[in-house]
Amino acid sequence: MLMNNKDFVNGVHPVDGDDDFDAGNSPPFKIAQIRAAIPKHCWVKNPWRSLSYIFRDVVVILALAAAALYFNSWAVWPLYWAAQGTMFWAIFVLGHDCGHGSFSDTPLLNDVVGHLLHSSILVPYHGWRISHRTHHQNHGNVEKDESWVPLPENIYKNLPLSTRIMRYTVPLPMFAYPLYLWTRSPGKEGSHFNPYSNLFAPEERRAVSTSTVCWTIMVLLLLYSCFIFGPAQVFKLYGVPYLIFVMWLDFVTYLHHHGCEQKLPWYRGKEWSYLRGGLTTVDRDYGWINNIHHDIGTHVIHHLFPQIPHYHLVEATKAAKPVLGKYYREPNKSGPFPFHLFRNLVKSIREDHYVSDDGEVVYYQTDPNLHKSAKRKLS
Repeated sequence: MLMNNKDFVNGVHPVDGDDDFDAGNSPPFKIAQIRAAIPKHCWVKNPWRSLSYIFRDVVVILALAAAALYFNSWAVWPLYWAAQGTMFWAIFVLGHDCGHGSFSDTPLLNDVVGHLLHSSILVPYHGWRISHRTHHQNHGNVEKDESWVPLPENIYKNLPLSTRIMRYTVPLPMFAYPLYLWTRSPGKEGSHFNPYSNLFAPEERRAVSTSTVCWTIMVLLLLYSCFIFGPAQVFKLYGVPYLIFVMWLDFVTYLHHHGCEQKLPWYRGKEWSYLRGGLTTVDRDYGWINNIHHDIGTHVIHHLFPQIPHYHLVEATKAAKPVLGKYYREPNKSGPFPFHLFRNLVKSIREDHYVSDDGEVVYYQTDPNLHKSAKRKLS
C-alpha cells in the first residue's frame, strides 16, 4: 500500500479497516494463556512418527528420480523438477524440526537426522540452526531479527541501485537463500559456514565446523557424480530441483512475515516483546501442499512455541485461536495449489521496501522511485 502523508506520518500507522483494532497495540493476553489453551498431547514428540515422515519423503524422492530416469522425456522432466523440488523443500522442513528439537527429545537423534537431511540439500545444519534460533528469539525486531529483516531507511537508500533492483524485483528475491547462507542480509556480516562468524558463540564453533564439513562432503559427492554420470544428468536430477527448493524456501519464509492484507508492525527497543513479535507472523494455506510440506504454513503457533511437532500444529492453532482473537489472521483458503499467494508476494515485494530509522513501532514504507529508476537503467 503506497501511503500518502495523511495516512502515514512519522511512523504512525492507521488502523486497517477496523476502528477497534490495531495490530501494533499490546495484546490483552499473555503467552502463558496461549500455552494453557493448547492440549497437553500437542507438546508430545513421537520420534517414530517423526521418522515415518522421513521414510515417506525419501521413498517419494527416490520414486520420482527413478520415474524421471525411466521415461527420460522432456515431457516428463518439468513435472519431475516441480515435484522433486517440492520434496526437497519437505525434507528441509523435517530438518528444520530437528533444529528446533521438535523432532524428538533426543538431541543426538535430532542432530544426526538433521545433518543427513540438510546436508543432502546443501544446507549447513548447525550454521543454519543457530541463525534460525536467533530469528525465533527476536522475531519482529528490526534490529535483531535474522530472516527477511526490513532495512532501515538509511541502509536502504545507501544500497546500490542494482542491489535494490535485485532485492525488490520478482522473482529475483526467490533465489536469495544460497547467497544469504554465505553473506547474510545487507547491514549484517557473517557466514553460516564460518565457525568464527559473529553469528556464533565460541562454544558453538565445533558444531558449525561439523556442519560445514558435512556440507563439503555433499558438494564433493555431487562433483563426483558429475564425473561418473555427466554434469547434465546431475543438473537435471539434482540441480534444477535444488533451485525449485530454494524458490519454495524463500517463497514460504517471506510470506510468513510479509504480504498480509493488513500492514503489520515491526518493533524496536522496549516496544518489542517475544509475544508481540510472534504475533506479526502470518499463517498461510497451501492447499494440497499443506500435507506435503508438513503444515509449515501453520506458522503463528510454530513461532511462539517451536517445540510443538509439526503434526500437532493445526490442532494447537485451533485451540489457541479463541485466546488470540483478532491478533490471529485467518489465512485465505487455497485451491489445490496456492496460486493466490503469488499476488501477496508480488504486491509485498513491490511495496515493502524499508522502515523508518526512528520509532519503536514501525511499518514498511514504499520507495515510489525504485521501479522508475530500474526502468531508466534498463532503457
